[in-house]
Amino acid sequence: MKEKKLIDKFVDNLMINHRYSEETKKSYLEDIDNFVSFLNQNGGFHGFTKVTRIDVDTYLTYLDEKNYADETIARRISALRSFYNFLVKNKFIKANPFDLVQLRHKGRKLPHFFYEKEMTQLFEAVKGNDPLSQRNSALLELLYATGMRVSECANLLIDQLDFSNEIVLIHGKGDKDRYVPFGSYAKSALETYFDQGRKTLMLKNHQDHEYVFVNSRGKNLTSRGIEYILDQIIKKTSLTSDIHPHMIRHTFATHMLDHGADLRTVQELLGHSSLSTTQIYTHVTMEHLQNDYKKYFPR
Repeated sequence: MKEKKLIDKFVDNLMINHRYSEETKKSYLEDIDNFVSFLNQNGGFHGFTKVTRIDVDTYLTYLDEKNYADETIARRISALRSFYNFLVKNKFIKANPFDLVQLRHKGRKLPHFFYEKEMTQLFEAVKGNDPLSQRNSALLELLYATGMRVSECANLLIDQLDFSNEIVLIHGKGDKDRYVPFGSYAKSALETYFDQGRKTLMLKNHQDHEYVFVNSRGKNLTSRGIEYILDQIIKKTSLTSDIHPHMIRHTFATHMLDHGADLRTVQELLGHSSLSTTQIYTHVTMEHLQNDYKKYFPR
């Protein structure tokens, strides 16, 4: 069977059986393509069934020498391991060459987040009575209030929001749903956006769909569109830090822990399957405490 057909079958499995998003599908395809490109440049790619453990070890060495971040290497290997698990399960090959791979961690980077005063600056930057400002305000408030992923926000539908109970149903990774509360600030911003901004954009552009967040043409806002909006928001402030898609999510988790939430609660709200994934935020809050201690303690 040709290599493209193997990839197509794998992608169909991701989309149909696991209900992964287009963004996740794209990420898997890129990781597989990067591996194939590496093999082509280093002796040639002779098909997925011909890949050996030596090929895998050589690829790992290459990634390490290129100084890729631990998270990037882990993601690429995870994608390839999943792909080969699929090939094994469907009897295209007998063994997964990625099964026994052990990654060397150079030290996990702490997630970047905004301090509360910095979040206030961001909220000030989106104030306005025009439709796009109302949308941006609702978008920022909801991302901060729930810690949802950008992709989850882009795919959010109106009927997932329960205003009477101030709660949102989030369709997470791997077909996992979770309920997350949101507060009065997010509720107020969303109501204004629905009553005015969204209605104006939808009518003006003759659109009719159930996506919560829309662009200037009334069509549903993509993950890339949300990233662009966040980037434009920070440019309106005096903040010097860059913003990346998960930064508001990191901020939500850090602020929850700073104000006394327990780790299990934050794990549930973020939709992490493992508590160890959430534990990285305890290191962030500890670093925060140490910095404040050094700054304010007189001796």
